[in-house]
Amino acid sequence: MLENGDAQDNGPSILAALQALEPLIYAANDGKTRAHFEQLLAPDFWEVGASGAIYSRAFVLATLEERRQNPRVEAWHTFDFALRRVEAHHFLLTYALQQPTRLSRRATLWRQTGAGWQMVYHQGTPVV
Repeated sequence: MLENGDAQDNGPSILAALQALEPLIYAANDGKTRAHFEQLLAPDFWEVGASGAIYSRAFVLATLEERRQNPRVEAWHTFDFALRRVEAHHFLLTYALQQPTRLSRRATLWRQTGAGWQMVYHQGTPVV
């Protein structure tokens, strides 16, 4: 679903491209390199985790590297994706993430650049 009145013809392809990049933390289990994540996370990236803690780009990159070196076997499922354009090159992707011990709602602000997609902000909110 692409909302915000001025949907582009490529809205479904944008949604599909961003769905393939989420959730970022699990991509580390697939052997993606640190360079891949450095390119994907905007220089000013930050995150508010489901715990309410604030994480810097450096912290997230270190966590992704640790996960890449020590992959975890985790059962998770994403669903209920929605996409909203908030500005010409910025898109808000929302979805639900079901993990074995919790359900959370996720929101990621993505920026479309000439070099590809960059994650600017991410937030996880537990569903209680």
